[in-house]
Amino acid sequence: MNPKFALFTALLAGILPVAAVAQTQPAAPHQAASAAPAAQAPKLVPPSSFPARIGLIMFEQAVYATNEGQAAVEDVRKKYQPQKDKIDAEAAKIDALKKQLQAAPSTMPDAERAAQVKVIDADDTQYQHDAEDAQNSFNTDMQAALGKVAQKFDAVMKKYATDNGYTLLLNAGDQQSPVLWAAEQPNSDITDAVVSAYNAAYPVTPQAPAAAASTPRTKPATTTPRTTTAKPAATAKPAAN
Repeated sequence: MNPKFALFTALLAGILPVAAVAQTQPAAPHQAASAAPAAQAPKLVPPSSFPARIGLIMFEQAVYATNEGQAAVEDVRKKYQPQKDKIDAEAAKIDALKKQLQAAPSTMPDAERAAQVKVIDADDTQYQHDAEDAQNSFNTDMQAALGKVAQKFDAVMKKYATDNGYTLLLNAGDQQSPVLWAAEQPNSDITDAVVSAYNAAYPVTPQAPAAAASTPRTKPATTTPRTTTAKPAATAKPAAN
């Protein structure tokens, strides 16, 4: 069984008082003209070409791969483990009732069969509700936890790119990415290098892999800074594996 899963920026309008000097006599035409400053056209800076060094990065995968990202994911998993166990128990109960009904003899009275179907439907409805609530809460907490790491990772990524002379970075791990192909040599993927730089900047002891039973089916989504559309969270319930 699968579950169904302003603050407006304050503009400080400072009104500068304009000092107007009262003149006892009207100014002569040539004096008025000379008093008004001549409008100066903005100087246009001509574009210039420069050698390009393009780098690719799997941003979301990199955030997830950092030691701090892994620790954040594990903390959220542990938080939702009791709910996972509860939902697993509900699913097992419903499966057992369905098997029991299927194995019932054909001579079972219709009223008794209908009563069992009613119980199964009620339990299944509650299961769907509990699983969906848990999934929504799980996704929210997971994105919030990884979002904090993503903000710091973004700064480390930019510093790495600047220090190593990159002029353009493309997020090759985004489904909206314009990257269709990249040559293997020279290697332009800086994902692992930035992950290493992040781990050095924010040292966190790597955690041992969780047991298979508590590992989610899909890697949770993260939020990439300055993107207009975030990837949707996985729809698999956190309790099922």
